[in-house]
Amino acid sequence: MDLREFLNKLENEGKLLRVKKEVSTEYEIANIMYSLDEKPVIFENVKGYDFPVFGGITSSRDIIAEGLNTTKDNLLFKLVDALRNPKDPEMVKNAPCQEVVVKDPDLDKLPILKHLPGDGGRYATASVAIIKDPDTGRNMCFHRLMQIGKNKFTARLIKKRQTRTTYDKIEGDLEMAVCIGNSVPVMVAASLGPPSGVDELSIANALDETPLTKCITKDLEVPANSEFVIEGRITRELDREGPFVDLTETRDFERKEPVFVVDCITHRKNAMYQALIPGRMEHKILMGMPKEPTIYNEVSKVAECRNVLITIGGGSWLHGVVQIKKKEDTDIKNVIEAAFRGHGSMKHVMIVDEDVDIYDPNALEWAIATRFQGDRDLYIYPDQPGSSLDPSGKHEQGKKTRTTKVGIDATIPSNVDPSKYVKVKYTKVDLNDYIR
Repeated sequence: MDLREFLNKLENEGKLLRVKKEVSTEYEIANIMYSLDEKPVIFENVKGYDFPVFGGITSSRDIIAEGLNTTKDNLLFKLVDALRNPKDPEMVKNAPCQEVVVKDPDLDKLPILKHLPGDGGRYATASVAIIKDPDTGRNMCFHRLMQIGKNKFTARLIKKRQTRTTYDKIEGDLEMAVCIGNSVPVMVAASLGPPSGVDELSIANALDETPLTKCITKDLEVPANSEFVIEGRITRELDREGPFVDLTETRDFERKEPVFVVDCITHRKNAMYQALIPGRMEHKILMGMPKEPTIYNEVSKVAECRNVLITIGGGSWLHGVVQIKKKEDTDIKNVIEAAFRGHGSMKHVMIVDEDVDIYDPNALEWAIATRFQGDRDLYIYPDQPGSSLDPSGKHEQGKKTRTTKVGIDATIPSNVDPSKYVKVKYTKVDLNDYIR
């Protein structure tokens, strides 16, 4: 379902809040969203701006599942199916996202938030970026954007990700469209990071119908129902980007990043601006959860994979749990290495059996306590490519972060009596028979 349909559904179910009091984009909206535990919310009266602000529509697995017309238990498999079976979107001419066209754009008119004291500036965070690579075609992903002028942002472009790869290999400016105010299928698809050449917009369309339209000033296609589309160019000019609070809730440092010049803004009538507060649940889930199907696909090549979780405690990026149906000939080393192939930034991965509830941290700790021996079940991989989000990694300017990766085998050992590794269970009785 599209964004507005989903917001109406959430409101009818009593899951969406409305804030009618006047609120400020400087810290106040972010603090209210945090205080609401990122429940879906619309701020109707934003001081100094004509547009309301909303957020929270991807703040839990349950809400995301509802936005994709599935259940939390089936969410992983819906994503796996969309990755494996992309579907070409329909092109439309009269798109809601182009009901209003602004060819002299002024970013000061958008309610872009300043989230925390110490931030480098006002940041667009729920910003879905679309480019075209001359060799691999269309790509959609998230880029944070820091406003530095009336029509300029600096764009955080991470090395070896598609936008940066394309930018580095072409000459001149790179056209980019940034869509703000998107459906759950678009937001999730933009997070997935499939292999180069796989179109994320076709994945979004496989998750749910996502028609596209041609940009006004750029040779790019964008979701027709986006609230805002910011059309522009990533230039060769560099400027300050950051500091900014990142996924691990630590402050990322200031960098020099390319300047994104805005040439045109289009939007819906009565458009709503979407905000996503950094370092919190929406940020974490959109970063971590989309890596679960890619891990699942890789592990499934070497074992019978039952489930995957990127844990919140690991910053929703650095730690993963893989649940398998273990057989006598299962090579756990292969499973661990496949998991790291599925998510290259993962630092630690834990392998568990089917009887372990991967969503329960106590159950995971219990599996380590009862099934793991350090001299037998610990796999260490020194000096590996790591994540720039890990403060403990080895960071050198202009180089990929290096780290030590660790795999933990917390499955029942092979060729043993499994009965002593299984929790006993009591039977619950009806206490009304005993207590009055």
